[in-house]
Amino acid sequence: MRLPIRLIIALLFALFGLVGYCGSAVENPITGESQRVSLSPQQEITLGQQATQEIAAQHGGLYPDEALQQYIDQIGGRVVQQSAAAQAPYPFEFYLLQDPQTVNAFALPGGPIFITAALLSQLSSEAQLAGVLGHEVGHVVGRHAAEHLAKQQLGQALATAVGVAASDSQDGGRQAAVVAQAVNQVVSLQYGREDELESDRLGFRFMTEAGYDPRGIVELMEVLGRAGGGGTPEFFSTHPNPSNRIERLEALVAETYPNGVPAELTSGQEEFASNVRPRLTGGS
Repeated sequence: MRLPIRLIIALLFALFGLVGYCGSAVENPITGESQRVSLSPQQEITLGQQATQEIAAQHGGLYPDEALQQYIDQIGGRVVQQSAAAQAPYPFEFYLLQDPQTVNAFALPGGPIFITAALLSQLSSEAQLAGVLGHEVGHVVGRHAAEHLAKQQLGQALATAVGVAASDSQDGGRQAAVVAQAVNQVVSLQYGREDELESDRLGFRFMTEAGYDPRGIVELMEVLGRAGGGGTPEFFSTHPNPSNRIERLEALVAETYPNGVPAELTSGQEEFASNVRPRLTGGS
């Protein structure tokens, strides 16, 4: 009778997890959204840190120019520190990946953010770069990965509980396997349409609060469209591309600045050219 009893206990724990997921929610202090998430901010940070090396390895490691890495961190830091994103409990870190082929950017839960050299080479201003990084910061602040993991892991909880109940082993290998599975889920995560639209809005908000011209994020989407060369750039494989995305952003610019974009919001074209072009070309 031992096995059935253990199964019943495990299923009860899984049921409690289900009830907890459906019945509890937390409010995101920056977006105001009520969210169901299974991870605390500290757990998001830990998970993101564990997945960072795998993401970097998939794209040839970090770009071998410390000054350029610092420049990416500088722009990303400005987007975070001079916007509402600074209220988030995450230690944002920005990385330039060496990959010269894949036009993409990524955000991991807890703050690690990546942009490939291939995408950076397509840009022409700090405002466009701030648009990329602000969008990815939006995914972190919006806790999109945590939401997806909560949904994915909810269904797996029953199977895991049954597996624990059916096993007499008490070793720590099971916990390590669960962590590894979560890391793999984060690395392969693809966001949905609503996540993308929210991140566009948050990226717009963060970059303008940091003093950047919001037309940079509109130009970014146009650049990404051209980067496909008639196909689909990798960015839109991990970031779904609604057909009206540019139109939505243009409408947001017009709504926010009905009298025109203020002159003090900078595009940073000259700064970008002097900091990126010589180093990116020379390091490629």
